[in-house]
Amino acid sequence: MSQHFPKDFIWGSATSAYQIEGAWNEDGKGPSIWDVFCLIPGKVHEGDTGAIACNHYHRIAEDVALMKAMGLKAYRFSIAWARILPAGRGAVNQQGIAFYNKLINELLANGIQPWVTLYHWDLPAALEFEIDGWLGKDIADVFTEYAEVCFAHFGDRVKNWITINEAWVVAILGYGHGVFAPGKKSTDLPYVAGHNLLLAHAKAVALYRTKFQPLQLGTIGITNNCDWREPFTNSEVDKAAAQRALEFFLAWFADPVYTGDYPAVMKERLGDRLPTFTDAEKKLLKGSSDFFGLNHYTTMYAVDATNNKEQGSVYGNGGLSADQDVNLSISPDWKLTDMQWAIVPWGCKKLLQWIAERYNNPPIFITENGCAFDDKLVDGKVDDIERVAFFKGYITAIGEAIDTGVNVQGYFIWSLMDNFEWASGYAKKFGIHYVEKDSLNRIPKASAIWYKGVIDANAV
Repeated sequence: MSQHFPKDFIWGSATSAYQIEGAWNEDGKGPSIWDVFCLIPGKVHEGDTGAIACNHYHRIAEDVALMKAMGLKAYRFSIAWARILPAGRGAVNQQGIAFYNKLINELLANGIQPWVTLYHWDLPAALEFEIDGWLGKDIADVFTEYAEVCFAHFGDRVKNWITINEAWVVAILGYGHGVFAPGKKSTDLPYVAGHNLLLAHAKAVALYRTKFQPLQLGTIGITNNCDWREPFTNSEVDKAAAQRALEFFLAWFADPVYTGDYPAVMKERLGDRLPTFTDAEKKLLKGSSDFFGLNHYTTMYAVDATNNKEQGSVYGNGGLSADQDVNLSISPDWKLTDMQWAIVPWGCKKLLQWIAERYNNPPIFITENGCAFDDKLVDGKVDDIERVAFFKGYITAIGEAIDTGVNVQGYFIWSLMDNFEWASGYAKKFGIHYVEKDSLNRIPKASAIWYKGVIDANAV
């Protein structure tokens, strides 16, 4: 890896509240849909939950000290909505406010800029019961009320906001395949949930820009996830299939933010199954992100499936497979992570270039990129060679994209620590340092030392 990144490039790491905080019912916190989902037998690997997770709630100072030792310049974390508003709306839990104030102040005292995500999948359970969660017509307004509480209490110090993390996952895995909370299965509900997620984002951004941004001087955006789709052959139908897959995956949520409406291919294929925006909503959406947040992990080949439909991977599809007419596969030559995700750095470079071309080269922050491997202790340390190789490959590809003119301005490793990995429980190891299931042990990994070297080398 020889590239030098811009001196103001942001180097960070990321987590989410439910995956690390624990303290699921302490100090006035209400239950989230993930607290409920984890209690249903068979939903999560080995019946694991986030009840304790990494116990971050009680170990802020120690965890921030680890961040400082790594040389992190930024830390992306999410706020647990039900810790702030236990019922999702109404009375504010001051103990929840105090927790995030403590975290934000500790970060700033150690020279680390907080990047705050308002929603990382843990909807207050009360809202699922009372207004049908992300399917409810009132959810966007309720989300905006929650966002206002956060802007008012934390915005004097938080200068980087992300409204929604991976709306695709919420919609497809939560309301399509049903493998994530709230566990609903449907071919139509994902498009309703996705529509409401976009409106929630747009309304929260409008509020921030009119009421808070002029004084607080922060930035706000949305983070979407996308894997690269490479045409399996050079045929026109496979090229079209790859493009279609990207539009059903990333453009589903990015086009409305940058153009005010859904991709034409989705409107054509879905018809009245895809909700429509009013003219006022289109205006609210267009331009509603100060940056392009991207979570990227892997690449798959795309082949036209108009006459050969197959059931795609739950995690690999860019939408419901029957709606796209795309079959996905990977090369047997590609190395895999423990989550069976292919390691393909050049796919990251191509995706960044695709985003730059489609959306007029916006400032891009890679808000998640990482890999899961089964770490083995050697003399009390984790010599995680595979993870270092992964990061070298992807950071090099990002540098190459920058060299071609793509406006990438930051990179956040997923994840700061091994954590509760949603439906996979604690089976997969993502983090920079190791946390045994339900324990308090932190063991350094070689990748943390290597990453610090990258940050130091580029701090010129």
